Amino acid sequence: MAQAVKPVPEGFHTVTPHLICRNAERALEFYKNAFGAEILSVSKDDKLKIMNAQIKIGDSMLMVVDEFPEWHCLSPLSLNGTPVTLHIYTTDADAAFAKAVAAGAQVKMPLMDAFWGDRYAQVSDPFGHFWSIGTRQHNYTQEEIQAGAKKAFAEMPKRQTAGS
Repeated sequence: MAQAVKPVPEGFHTVTPHLICRNAERALEFYKNAFGAEILSVSKDDKLKIMNAQIKIGDSMLMVVDEFPEWHCLSPLSLNGTPVTLHIYTTDADAAFAKAVAAGAQVKMPLMDAFWGDRYAQVSDPFGHFWSIGTRQHNYTQEEIQAGAKKAFAEMPKRQTAGS
């Protein structure tokens, strides 16, 4: 008798990010060095482009593939940016941030104690993907978060507009 197939594979969650990278082989090395990714499997086509790689960061699975323009499978570098940020919760945001930057990530937002209770920062990887890194330090109420947000936005430097 055949064994039942699980509809969600072992180790996966309902939602799994699928990152398209220009030079996915290099991206896998970066994710290993920057975020401690464990490379679980890599499948390549006959031209040695990565069709699917499964990696694990902490307890979360991700898939990584090369660009395949002929299938409209384009990375943020080909699309001139991304509206998506992947968030990593960790026990030590400072150490994780330092490790990512040392591996080649660019700082988008330096480490700070955020008004919602996290030690928090943002980086971009060399492949155009955005990452935020956080460690929960305080469990604020919704009212405390709203008050902190109001204060943070009031203190934020005003943006220059064209012609001013």
